[in-house]
Amino acid sequence: QVQLVESGGGLVQPGGSLRLSCVASGRIVSINSMGWYRQAPGSQRELVAAITGGGNRNYADSVKGRFTISRDNAKNTINLQMNSLQPEDTAVYYCNADTNTDWGRQNYWGQGTQVTVSS
Repeated sequence: QVQLVESGGGLVQPGGSLRLSCVASGRIVSINSMGWYRQAPGSQRELVAAITGGGNRNYADSVKGRFTISRDNAKNTINLQMNSLQPEDTAVYYCNADTNTDWGRQNYWGQGTQVTVSS
């Protein structure tokens, strides 16, 4: 089995910063891409940022220039540095990993971490 554990969410004022981390563990052969998604109440889950093993990054238009995704392949970890946070960034943030395991290619989700931007 594979587990994704997220950390770093919380409450921050508009204009502030937060850093999210996600560690993948378990019977992983390799990881293709990892990313962060978010879901606000009443909305669909949406991609925030993703990064491949080779370091190619993809961002939602709404976070470009404010968020930065990074990855440590040796530690199966990704981070999301979020700057200039706005109330519309409030959501539950989920880590996602596209993995290769002994039983084939599998996609996993973390349990989610709440990010609230409010004064």
